[in-house]
Amino acid sequence: MSVRTIRLELGRSPEFPEGSAARGYEFKAPLTEDGSLDQDAWPEVRKDCTFRRFWGGEAEEKGHLVHRRGNRWMFHYDSMDEDDEEPIFKFDRHHFVEGEYVSITEHDGDLLTFRVVSVR
Repeated sequence: MSVRTIRLELGRSPEFPEGSAARGYEFKAPLTEDGSLDQDAWPEVRKDCTFRRFWGGEAEEKGHLVHRRGNRWMFHYDSMDEDDEEPIFKFDRHHFVEGEYVSITEHDGDLLTFRVVSVR
């Protein structure tokens, strides 16, 4: 099983009516043929499932994509405690194909929408 690299960019919002290519996430994850996260393959490749958060002029943040009980997926930042993980809204139901949208709860509690811009 190999991991795919998925790039998410901030979707439209009141602050960014056109979205923002300078704000988003790039992460690695195992995917099924239809583009869903492959939770069965994840234990074998979890060390490779890294991410980086890029946010305009701010320093990049890095960590790992983690899977928790109840089929919950989260971004765990290397610099934070487990309580500070960012839950990813219905990540288990999304298909990571270009043009689709996903929602992520940010550090400040805001739920933001991101567009899948590439899967490679």
